[in-house]
Amino acid sequence: MDYAESVAKDSQILIPGAGNAHDWIELKRIGYEHVFALDFASEPLDRLRSLYPQWSDGLIQEDFFDHQGSYDLIFEQTFFCALAPNRRADYVKKMSDLLSDEGLLVGVLFTVEFEREGPPFGGSENEYLPLFQTHFDLQKMEPCLNSIPPRQGSELFFVARKKG
Repeated sequence: MDYAESVAKDSQILIPGAGNAHDWIELKRIGYEHVFALDFASEPLDRLRSLYPQWSDGLIQEDFFDHQGSYDLIFEQTFFCALAPNRRADYVKKMSDLLSDEGLLVGVLFTVEFEREGPPFGGSENEYLPLFQTHFDLQKMEPCLNSIPPRQGSELFFVARKKG
């Protein structure tokens, strides 16, 4: 969460495909008020509502591609890899649409091709660069240094600013 701690506490933050919502929980715990976890599935959101009723107003059940809003920061953590590769250009455009002017998209992407049909779906930096550069200025795309042990060496950390 080091990166998040440099972001203003009143920032509007979105975590799409929240699942277990570890980032959402941590951001709420350290005092961010405008953090929203978005998921299509009701089960993970219902579980989070029961565990964190005081924060349940930050949980949104909706299809990502239907969601409307304006965010200063969007965290990408295993959502991109859950989408079929033919939806990736749609994802990049939607992320750009959801970000405020100068908004940031920050997260990790897999740098491996999985041996089975996904999800998750993998990819490579060579694939991601031209895709993201259509709507973003990439400020960083490098090997992730703090991946969890099973993912070490198979993730890229990236920071992308919405093009003006």
